[in-house]
Amino acid sequence: MLSNEAEEVLELLWIKTVEESKTNIKTDELKSPDYNLKSTLDELEKNKSITVKKESITLSEKGRMESKNVIRRHRLAERLLVDVLEMAEENVEEAACRFEHVLPEGVSESVCTLLGHPKLCPDGNPIPPGRCCEEGRAKIERLITPLSDLEAGSIGKIAYITSKRHQRLQRLMAMGIIPGLPVKLIQRYPSFVIQVEETQIALDTELAEEIHVRCEKRKAQ
Repeated sequence: MLSNEAEEVLELLWIKTVEESKTNIKTDELKSPDYNLKSTLDELEKNKSITVKKESITLSEKGRMESKNVIRRHRLAERLLVDVLEMAEENVEEAACRFEHVLPEGVSESVCTLLGHPKLCPDGNPIPPGRCCEEGRAKIERLITPLSDLEAGSIGKIAYITSKRHQRLQRLMAMGIIPGLPVKLIQRYPSFVIQVEETQIALDTELAEEIHVRCEKRKAQ
């Protein structure tokens, strides 16, 4: 088991290596008052998670997988805290940091399935897919579901929108599609039609895939 401090460093290394595409990471880039960098790097080297040469750090294949799992747990925790527990955004980061260290892999897969295999965290950063996403498993009923996967008659609340295109987000918000509002899926064909409060709105499939709903009733009884 790696220490919490080692996992924090792995999280930073994933961001710099994978998301920022950096190939030459210096030890100075990882300094933090929250941990002793030298002892933490020693721990990761001993675990064969990294190699350090002339103050330049490289993730091993093992370390890359470990760092992916850490960042995945952190961002799934953020989604869980925001979408299910409805925690205020200013408290999410600190709580997610604590949560990521105690969330076992099996539980994180269940959380991911429960949330509908989200692709982005609340800040819009990508959530690396896990086995449950790649295999398309649904061991437990999903709580957060893309609108496009619901049956006509389903009722819930808009949880979040995954589009990173500002124009599309502005368009959806202008139509009144805002997280937290109640929504009902009226029909699926020939286009998706939803009701948000007193307004009915027609959507194409691409837009319906980007709107995620916290379901209260899956279909009309």
